[in-house]
Amino acid sequence: MIVELPDAALEGTGMTPELAKLEVAIGLYRERKVSMGRAARIAGVPRPLFQRELGKREVSVNYDVQDFEDDLVAIGKLTPP
Repeated sequence: MIVELPDAALEGTGMTPELAKLEVAIGLYRERKVSMGRAARIAGVPRPLFQRELGKREVSVNYDVQDFEDDLVAIGKLTPP
């Protein structure tokens, strides 16, 4: 997808194309529309860098009870009987 914004609309905001992609990715992640990995790909940055950007903006990691339970099941499958 290509999104075009007139330069005049963003004048004075300090917004660059890279920052715009990051902001969109963070917004999608915050709204739980994409996973962290996918958001990092949208932003065009490595996942650790994306995680740092979330921290700077005080955006909580999307990890709920179901995620925890799924992780416990996965760990149980890795542990020998």
